[in-house]
Amino acid sequence: MSESIENVDETSAKSSDTPTTEILDNSVEDAVALYRKVREGKNKEPTEKEIADIDKECEIIRNRQVIIKDLQHKPEEITSKDGQIVTGPPTLTRFEKARIMGARALQLSLGAPIFIEIPKNATTSLEIAMEELKQRVIPIVIKRTLPNGDYQNIPIDQFA
Repeated sequence: MSESIENVDETSAKSSDTPTTEILDNSVEDAVALYRKVREGKNKEPTEKEIADIDKECEIIRNRQVIIKDLQHKPEEITSKDGQIVTGPPTLTRFEKARIMGARALQLSLGAPIFIEIPKNATTSLEIAMEELKQRVIPIVIKRTLPNGDYQNIPIDQFA
């Protein structure tokens, strides 16, 4: 029983000593082999021209630079020269509207100043917030973030 454990330990120690260049070379060759298999197909024999094309493409794959370490991306603000909305739709999404109205209604219920003349039919802070949003007078900026961390800050009056 102890012999098998020692053998496993020796095997894992050997695999951890393997240089990364050898692992990368193997992975590139594996990728080339899979690419060749997919391109050649299963049922038909490729012509000489197709084989030559496949060989050229495989050589391109072999010569590609392999990225070993992925550098951290630092999020940046996306700006456009003419102030257009670059990220997302040019209108407020229903989620953004709900978030804005909820936040503004809470502010109003806690005594924040009102930016419009109160409509006669408005009875709640939510209705006032809806009217303020409709008139685009709320001083709120929407931050739309992309998956890589880049973002765009959009004032509410820029939306259609």
